[in-house]
Amino acid sequence: MFKYIFFLSIYIFLNTNLYSMEKKPYHHLPDGTFRNPEGSPKRDPNAKWSYKIFNAERKKIKIEFPENHVVPREQVLINLKENIKNDYIAWIGHATFLIKLGNTTIITDPLFSKNTGPLIFGPKRYVDPAIKLADIPKTDLLLLTHNHYDHLDASAIRNYPHKNTKVLLPLNLSKYFKRFKDVNELDWYDEIQINKDIKVTLLPAVHWSKRSLWDTNKTLWGNFLIEYKEKKILFASDTGYGNIYKKLGEQYGPIDITFINIGAYNFYPMMPVKDKSIYHTNPEQALNIGKDLKSKKVIGMHWGTVVLSLEPIMEPPKRFKDGASSYGYKKEDAIIFKIGEVKKLDQIID
Repeated sequence: MFKYIFFLSIYIFLNTNLYSMEKKPYHHLPDGTFRNPEGSPKRDPNAKWSYKIFNAERKKIKIEFPENHVVPREQVLINLKENIKNDYIAWIGHATFLIKLGNTTIITDPLFSKNTGPLIFGPKRYVDPAIKLADIPKTDLLLLTHNHYDHLDASAIRNYPHKNTKVLLPLNLSKYFKRFKDVNELDWYDEIQINKDIKVTLLPAVHWSKRSLWDTNKTLWGNFLIEYKEKKILFASDTGYGNIYKKLGEQYGPIDITFINIGAYNFYPMMPVKDKSIYHTNPEQALNIGKDLKSKKVIGMHWGTVVLSLEPIMEPPKRFKDGASSYGYKKEDAIIFKIGEVKKLDQIID
């Protein structure tokens, strides 16, 4: 009798665990970590990362950009104040934007520190944020895409002036927002109604997460779809190209505006292929994602702020504009902001 109960218990335990594993989405692994959508590109086994080589190559990059790449801070503050009653998009730098939709002001991936690494380490930004952290107007919603240092700036989060802001982020990231009152972790395809006009959904991205030697892929990453009245805005941030975008285009398209990374794609000679990264789209791949999403406009970001890879710093926007027609876009539909530029939403969306 004892043997029968013992083996029955084992049988029930194994079947219960197998059943629960079967119910987990593909991107959830049994050890609690996450992976990219099914069919996403895999890291090349011939890739051999070397900080020594990377730092040597990075020192060769010339930090030269046109004067009009950055709007003076005083003018940015004037422009934000003048547009207080308008829907607008303002680029603060890198992946940090202010997006005002009706009575809701959104900030994305707030990066305000000098370094994009732990403490005083990591690549230093060569362009300051368009405004200071203390200058940020009252925000209602903060969207954080993943935990890399150039997106999750712990100092900026700690000193953020508007702690009543509602925070949306992927799974397992809420520990960084203990001082905020309304923090919401989302899995892929989870959606949350912000108010009568705005709904936000976390969608898959082709990326990864890591902040230390011990936490690889222990937190999720993702894209945010913002539905505002009759408009759809996708904030893609860091992603590589993958077949998931055709599926998302079928399910959620057409999109009105897609924000997407166009920098940090060249890691040659550490990576075997020049100008291509599985985790960051190059400008042409960014346009291809826009096409897959049936996006009417695409905004290039994640460039012009800090050297994270080895392409010339002003190459991404040129390739983005020059390649637009190959993916069905007019040059003016592949949009490049100046750091600090404020554009009314109705100037971007017809």
